[in-house]
Amino acid sequence: MKPEDRKRLLAELESLLEKSVSETEAFTHTPIRRMNRFQYNNAVIDLFDLNCNVFTLPERMMREHKGYFRPETGEMAGTVHVGSRPLGKSQMIEPRLAGVAAFPQDLRAEHGYDNQADHLSLSPLLMEEFLELGQSITQSKDFSPKNVGIWESFFLAPNSGVDLKAELKKRLQPFLTRAFRRPVEEPTLERYAGYLFQQIESGEDFTTAMKTVAAAAISSPRFLYLYDKTGGVEGAQPLDDFELASRLSFFLWGSLPDEALLDLAAEGKLKEPDVLSSEIDRMLKDKKLKRFCDSFPAQWLQLERIISSVPDPEEFPNFYFSKYRDSMHMMLEPLLLFETVLIENQPITQFIDSDFTYRSGLLEEAYGELKTEIDPAKMEGAGINKGGVAALRFDRVPVTDRRNGGLITNAAVMTMTSGPERTQPITRGAWLATVIFNNPPKPPPADVPPLGEKPAEGEEHLTLRERLSQHRERADCKGCHEQIDPLGFALENYDPIGNWRKKYENERDVDMEGTLFRKHAFNDVADFKDAILAEKDRFARGLAGHLMSFALAREIGPADQRALDEIAEATAEDQYRIQTLLKNVIMSEPFLTKTSSGKEGAVASIQQGRVSDPTLLESVSQSDK
Repeated sequence: MKPEDRKRLLAELESLLEKSVSETEAFTHTPIRRMNRFQYNNAVIDLFDLNCNVFTLPERMMREHKGYFRPETGEMAGTVHVGSRPLGKSQMIEPRLAGVAAFPQDLRAEHGYDNQADHLSLSPLLMEEFLELGQSITQSKDFSPKNVGIWESFFLAPNSGVDLKAELKKRLQPFLTRAFRRPVEEPTLERYAGYLFQQIESGEDFTTAMKTVAAAAISSPRFLYLYDKTGGVEGAQPLDDFELASRLSFFLWGSLPDEALLDLAAEGKLKEPDVLSSEIDRMLKDKKLKRFCDSFPAQWLQLERIISSVPDPEEFPNFYFSKYRDSMHMMLEPLLLFETVLIENQPITQFIDSDFTYRSGLLEEAYGELKTEIDPAKMEGAGINKGGVAALRFDRVPVTDRRNGGLITNAAVMTMTSGPERTQPITRGAWLATVIFNNPPKPPPADVPPLGEKPAEGEEHLTLRERLSQHRERADCKGCHEQIDPLGFALENYDPIGNWRKKYENERDVDMEGTLFRKHAFNDVADFKDAILAEKDRFARGLAGHLMSFALAREIGPADQRALDEIAEATAEDQYRIQTLLKNVIMSEPFLTKTSSGKEGAVASIQQGRVSDPTLLESVSQSDK
């Protein structure tokens, strides 16, 4: 097809899409869903103002030591001490509530993240676990004045002589409002207070009774479920202020709205553009932003794949050193880069070609030829933090060799997209297409034979590109290979553990040359990075799509495309700064809008109080029908 014909066809298709979206005026519906366990842990911590975790979360890939994460400063520390969960059981040594067991980990959806609504159902079995979980939290021996910040204001018995019923309502009203993310209705407040009053008047210890009601609250659908209050009305509607507060807080903080957000929502001011913009800025400077960094980047980059990477020990013996594998250091480098770009509000182009990175001493040694300018005096490996927890020192170092820097040439990415003995250009290309450009290729046909780790007999003299040529000869494979092969082979100079190479084992030169999107030719990795940067608007749009999917807990649909264009354009106008990108995702129409599927019976039941609080407190649950 001629270029002019392609442009005309694309313009016609965009016009049809615009017309279709304008006619429907609705975005993809996000189904009612429960919190995932990461959000549940955060929400319980914030509700009770705990100074410890509820339970250990192995999915948090990087652990902060010595408090380096301080977004309010706008600067990342030059030296940080971090841990990695796969470093060993020591990473599980952290303050938490004794006797509280986590429910099963929520896996990342095939199309996105572990918060996707279509994956977060609540089976009867899991509901029973939530019932037991709520009770185990408040009955833990560590659920005490030492660890619970609201102990005196909520759980401690009042002085004698006070109006008990009034005191109970006074304590319950802000607590239930925070737990349910909107003002608690008077009938609900009366039921909770009435039950408490009856128990205490019957001789129950005040603190014990309050713990029981607290367990009921965190087992309630109003607490567990995330949903929009659509009331069964079909079509698109603006979020109300309380829905916006929840959507905003679960996006950036992975938890409940704080008092400031709920107060603005109660005043009906949160949706005002200036107020919303100011609140976004405030939230980006709060330490709870670490939760966003603990969830989004690792899933966006698919870093969990490196845990199962097993380079051949004989061929890559340097990958396995001491008692820590090289991959445990590798995975921390891209996560620290993400946090730095976010805290310092740097351009997202740093993800492609950064002028700095973070390295541990052992990781620096592992890079071989790709070493940075790290001071040898700082080259330390594993250290010991207080309590015997393994911590690693990472230093911020400048990147002057463009073979280093950014996410796409990071050793973690190179390793997790390789096999035990060879690189996998198709896997690397698919990763780049999915993560960087948000345009994942279709799965390969089932009858395509896999390429062996070692060359077949008679193919020892071939390059990997030549060995893979058979896949491109099939008509049903050619289209995808034209898309992903240039991306994957562009990284062929990096071996299966990310070390630089110029030749294969058979002494053939590595052939990485190609053309990106049929218009940007490249002859080396620096050229390839330049080619991607020439398409940075496409990258900004792709990252905006990832963020929007994470924020809205759903796949991106056709109606979202116009908003993604506007977000990318606004980000480009501010030199591609990441906080501008985040702010424009939040200020976009899809984020500020809710759409009913017309099947909101469950949601309406929760709103109207027809679903009972799932609690072992029979009198509370029965009266809450």
